[in-house]
Amino acid sequence: MLIGIPKEVKNHEYRVGANPELVYNLTHAGHEVVIETNAGKSLGYTDETYQKVGAKIVQGAKEAWDADMVIKVKEPQPAEFPFMRENLILFCFLHLSPEPELTKALIDNKVIAIAWETVTDKKRQLPILIPMSEIAGRISIQAGATALQLSHGGKGLLMGGVPGVAPANVVVIGGGIVGLNAARMAQGLGAHVTILDVNLERLREIDNTFDFKLRTVFSTEMAIEKVLQSADLVVGAVLIPGKLAPKVVTNDMLKLMQPRSVIVDVAIDQGGCFESSRPTSHEEPTYIQDDIVHYCVTNMPGVCAKTATRALMNAITSYALELANLGYKKALLTDPGLVDGLNVYRGKVTNEHVATDLGYDYHPWKSLI
Repeated sequence: MLIGIPKEVKNHEYRVGANPELVYNLTHAGHEVVIETNAGKSLGYTDETYQKVGAKIVQGAKEAWDADMVIKVKEPQPAEFPFMRENLILFCFLHLSPEPELTKALIDNKVIAIAWETVTDKKRQLPILIPMSEIAGRISIQAGATALQLSHGGKGLLMGGVPGVAPANVVVIGGGIVGLNAARMAQGLGAHVTILDVNLERLREIDNTFDFKLRTVFSTEMAIEKVLQSADLVVGAVLIPGKLAPKVVTNDMLKLMQPRSVIVDVAIDQGGCFESSRPTSHEEPTYIQDDIVHYCVTNMPGVCAKTATRALMNAITSYALELANLGYKKALLTDPGLVDGLNVYRGKVTNEHVATDLGYDYHPWKSLI
């Protein structure tokens, strides 16, 4: 199989779809890999490094996209839509529910689109999304701590306080992978942490994990309203895989917060869990609405790209080899987890959440083969 690795074009996205180890594994399995020049330059992966493990370097994005399968990190940007074509296998993060134009482009061009964020493993977990959720959860506290500084629009609080001065109050909505990592980082900085979730068993696990040193609250609308009033930083960490994130904090609820408090919406890739959220970039990461600082960057792990790329490669290597070695049809027939990742197939939407959110007919994949 011919596999293409284009350079990422999203704002300040420094991750790359394949590191030298993955390229080595693919080429030694008998596949041809073409990589757009300088695709991994920011990470220290030179063109020569890739050539040494068997890759061919190409000068333009189109040459990298002219492959049987394209592996990239972030969802295709509008400038990349013209490269799509029928029967192209696209293997990357997609987050289609808040992306109607991208979804239409995939459908119109009859792309076979497998989304990293909905691939599952034998435990029904999300093995490719999890490491990025871990990173995003940790970055959310770093970003929030910076945004709390006066020079960045915040109220001028130090996350951990100092002796005689209280630390910041951090509220984390959602007790999944993102929430757990955000809570761990906030607690490590000395903040006072409250975490909310609708799953009581998960709250019990969190209590035990943190040895009861943070506060767990069962998540209801009233509970959220109460904790917002004293929150200095709120992290939105709500996830329904493949589906638009529910708006758990409305604009009216936002007005309960103290002026120049900060929200970090990690769910922004799936549309955001704050009604006031809108996508931002690493170039302009924040905006102020209703006197609240909003951080809503859609590719948070992109600026910690060395860590993030290595974590991604650990997660995607077996799937990339499976698709390349078996071909996509046999791989999908063999691995139900890859079927969960299949969002669009030859002009049909094969993810039920995406179909519902965007108004398309849902087609189970097996009904199409």
